[in-house]
Amino acid sequence: MASPGEFIMKTGSINSGLPARPSQPERRGSRRCRITQLMHLRPSDPEKDPFDDIRGSLSVSRSGVFFQSSEEKYELGMRLFVTMPYSKDPSSMSHEYLAEIVRRDPLPNGLIGIGFKILMEMGLQGGYSFGRAHQRK
Repeated sequence: MASPGEFIMKTGSINSGLPARPSQPERRGSRRCRITQLMHLRPSDPEKDPFDDIRGSLSVSRSGVFFQSSEEKYELGMRLFVTMPYSKDPSSMSHEYLAEIVRRDPLPNGLIGIGFKILMEMGLQGGYSFGRAHQRK
């Protein structure tokens, strides 16, 4: 049996069993982290067929998330309400975001790879001011 070093010397790569990356330039604006975070996803458009999907993320960046799903209703350009990290506990620190699907890839395992970019955080922003109050004159 060949050692890992011999395997690398013969194949030139540790990842030879994985598909080669496309030779396109990197388009992402920020780095990705392989983090599993539970999310609750649903369409934001009331005209779309409603669904609720609870999934774990595979890859997360500042502005986007990639995950796998068996839900067939995801479409490119679809806008979603995304709650993450998702928990049924009412005291959890979940946040809700508006996101847009930018990637939809069939995967060899029969699932669909979905990538979305975060457009904005939902809810009240900056509701508290701890600084000196501005007076109107």
